[in-house]
Amino acid sequence: MKRISILGSTGSIGRLVLEIVSQFPQMFRVEALAAGRNIRLLKEQVIKFSPRIVSVLDEQQAHLFRGEWCGTPPVEVVWGEEGYRIVAAWPEADMVFSAMVGAAGLLPTWEAVQAGKDVALANKETLVVAGELIIGEAKKRGGRILPVDSEHSAIFQCLKGEAIENVKRVILTASGGPFLNVPLEKLKDVTPAEALHHPNWRMGQKITVDSATMFNKALEIIEARWLFSLPPEKIDVVIHPQSIVHSLVEFADGSFLAQMGQPDMKIPISYALFYPVRAQGISEGLDFTSLGTLTFLPPDREKFPCLGLAKEVLFAGGVLPAVMNAANEVAVQKFLAGRIRFTDIYRVIREVINSFPPWDPPNSVEVLLAADQEARRRAFEQVGEIEKKR
Repeated sequence: MKRISILGSTGSIGRLVLEIVSQFPQMFRVEALAAGRNIRLLKEQVIKFSPRIVSVLDEQQAHLFRGEWCGTPPVEVVWGEEGYRIVAAWPEADMVFSAMVGAAGLLPTWEAVQAGKDVALANKETLVVAGELIIGEAKKRGGRILPVDSEHSAIFQCLKGEAIENVKRVILTASGGPFLNVPLEKLKDVTPAEALHHPNWRMGQKITVDSATMFNKALEIIEARWLFSLPPEKIDVVIHPQSIVHSLVEFADGSFLAQMGQPDMKIPISYALFYPVRAQGISEGLDFTSLGTLTFLPPDREKFPCLGLAKEVLFAGGVLPAVMNAANEVAVQKFLAGRIRFTDIYRVIREVINSFPPWDPPNSVEVLLAADQEARRRAFEQVGEIEKKR
């Protein structure tokens, strides 16, 4: 039986993880859960899965949970950054499922890696901010990093049994999001509700907006660089509106391998949970006779300038990937709150990146978190400047 802790249990990915776990009760034991403010859902999860410990956002949420919880057996309740780190390093867990949103997932995931856990990674920002440190520490401690993003899971599956030196390039597929066919000049007027209406996937708000700007592909390029030890020039992106081919690998001999399936996150989640075997009955298969045409298009980099940021910050190095990610998190939050326009998201990120002088190469998570905080401060300033001019 595999024993798991889940960081972000009440989010969209965390809920899917528990849905799969409930299908295979003889295979998994839920040891620990970390949530945020959704105390009611967390209570339901505790009733169903009986974890030994839960963590919530802060002390107030801990009091709320204790007020809600009167069941047996008793469950330990912790909170805040320290609580998340306790859940991540919970001694009885074999695997930690990292599904928190944004850079907030970095420290708990770092804790899990330092504890030698296998980490099923759905939090791409962790590798964007601290990829070299995370991968190096995982190798040192003997834990595995198993990708959960559909694109990286696809590459991971295509590379199984292959020598990395035989890879010519990897190609991340992108749906194009809700604005693929919207003219550039109209993007400044799109609303948060329109940005959250993804044509293929059902995801959390932040990642859905990232898909609309194609910033998610910038994150995924950086994630792929560290997961698969590939230089940036060997990582490409192609638009594939049907979201059937989840990514491809081109080899030195000119052959390609692609992983295909329904646009269903339960497939990559289950692959990480059950690795190195595959579970049965997770998702519907494909009927190739009714698929129709699968199309592949080059991305419009003028329309989606966020995509170009990835290789720029990778080549520059230092703390700039962390800076880029932090600025985006602030910009997306302010766009969803109606304070800036959709096209201002890139503007905020661009200005914050440009404002950073060269930093020494980061040698600790603390240095990266300091850069993250400074980037957020500057992003808030940029939002204020934009609001003054509207």
